[in-house]
Amino acid sequence: MIYRGSCHCEAVVFEVEAPERVVCQDCNCSICSKSGFLHLIVPKSRFRLLTGEENLAVYTFNTGVAKHLFCKTCGIKPFYIPRSNPDGYDVNVRCLTPQPKELVVEPFDGRNWEAHAHRLAHLSRQA
Repeated sequence: MIYRGSCHCEAVVFEVEAPERVVCQDCNCSICSKSGFLHLIVPKSRFRLLTGEENLAVYTFNTGVAKHLFCKTCGIKPFYIPRSNPDGYDVNVRCLTPQPKELVVEPFDGRNWEAHAHRLAHLSRQA
């Protein structure tokens, strides 16, 4: 299924291919828990930015590997390039339209990221 996603003001719009039944991760690290990001990690080939590349600002911290992308206008982070999966995109399920018919939310212990990040690596590989 093709989902359309955007930031709040819709200056940044994208498409992502994912199943009707979406399994996502709810990370408890500081940035994810404060922003309410629900993670859907996909290979780069299943993501397409439609508009708004010039409206994206990049935020990095700690190792600087993850590229957190925010809309310069409304401040929403609809997707980013994660440190765990630099070969993919991590899409915020809350930014998708329509919302998945079935959403399975799995907890992810991002507070202890170094010990658990390897559990995400398979998500950006082509199936």
